[in-house]
Amino acid sequence: MMENKKKPNPIDIHVGSRIRLRRTMLGMSQEKLGESLGITFQQIQKYEKGTNRVGASRLQNISSILNVPVSFFFEDAPGEAADNQTGFAEASSSNYVVDFLSSSEGLQLNRAFVKIGDPKVRRKLVDLVKALAAEAELE
Repeated sequence: MMENKKKPNPIDIHVGSRIRLRRTMLGMSQEKLGESLGITFQQIQKYEKGTNRVGASRLQNISSILNVPVSFFFEDAPGEAADNQTGFAEASSSNYVVDFLSSSEGLQLNRAFVKIGDPKVRRKLVDLVKALAAEAELE
């Protein structure tokens, strides 16, 4: 059982997790994304885990299908100059968003919220959630 135990590159893992994040935000299955690219859902799984590296042209196609700029997949990537460009508060707040959207409740809330067309209703909903959070802090 001599498997290749090479660890995936941290950037490949990050890009894969951002692909998964955006795909799930849109409520798109791995099968649907794979179909749009002419590849299997297993290949999408490997991209999302970072076990297979996403080539430049493929990443361009994915960004088009998921309707985000290619740079989206590199936001908050580990290492290099990214650490110097954002303050600690910004970095931790963007991680909070990723954690929220990676949760089942966060995804459900996000999908339902974007379907609300009336900006006044959306504003009232945000106010309600803030009020509930403030109450929870008092307990």
